[in-house]
Amino acid sequence: MLCHGWPEHAYSWRHQIPALVDAGYHVIVPNQRGFGNSSRPEAVTAYDITCLTGDLVGLLDHYGYDDAIFVGHDWGANNVWSLALLHPSRVKKIINLALPYQARTDVPWIEFMETVFGSDNYFVHFNRQPGVADAILDQNAEQFLRNLFRKNLPPVPPAPGMMMINLAEAETPLGDPIMSDEALAVFVNSFENSGFAGGINWYRNLDRNWTILADVDPIVKAPALMIYGDHDMIPKSETLSDFVPNIEVESLHCGHWVQQEMPEETTALILNWLSK
Repeated sequence: MLCHGWPEHAYSWRHQIPALVDAGYHVIVPNQRGFGNSSRPEAVTAYDITCLTGDLVGLLDHYGYDDAIFVGHDWGANNVWSLALLHPSRVKKIINLALPYQARTDVPWIEFMETVFGSDNYFVHFNRQPGVADAILDQNAEQFLRNLFRKNLPPVPPAPGMMMINLAEAETPLGDPIMSDEALAVFVNSFENSGFAGGINWYRNLDRNWTILADVDPIVKAPALMIYGDHDMIPKSETLSDFVPNIEVESLHCGHWVQQEMPEETTALILNWLSK
């Protein structure tokens, strides 16, 4: 089961699906809750980790599987890590891209991020100023996604203000596109129809998730592969093996959009690891 991130779509896995099918796997690729044509409940709490992992379990039940290999990128990776904690018997193996396991902090996550990164951090902004970013991204969907899905970005210091709003309002993209205009149009059309609020609501449940996971065993016991992008703004974890003891780690010479920036190399890493 391939689990996309934000602001993405099942189409993010277009390069991996044929190769996995050719290797003999039944590949399930949902648009997750809040994305594409999937359900988009209005209640913010309908996007907490209980609901999101419950959707994945529901898909397993629908197809009659006891467990599956879960592959996640970005927020999809967070959902897969959480699935392994809340429903460990349903997770056979894990392959996660970009986002390593996030250990539970001493204080709620948004408070922690606000203290470390400030109020302009987009995680904090999404929570402290509900609806503001949603509206700006909705008004500038094509420009935002065109500016976001880039690689080979110049090494410039971050501009003041909220990064995602800055991207939505910037008229000139930096770096190089990671996909063709035709592929980008799939994402643009999807978010023009759905809006961004559903996906942003995942962020608005971080502190709720922090509470939900308070008494859960934090150790992921399933065999796992972590694939980093060497130029991703998300740092590599120094404590990953403490929480995921059965982990192997690989890195690719790319940024955040790992499976779209280096599709053939990503697919090869996945298939090689699964064949062991």
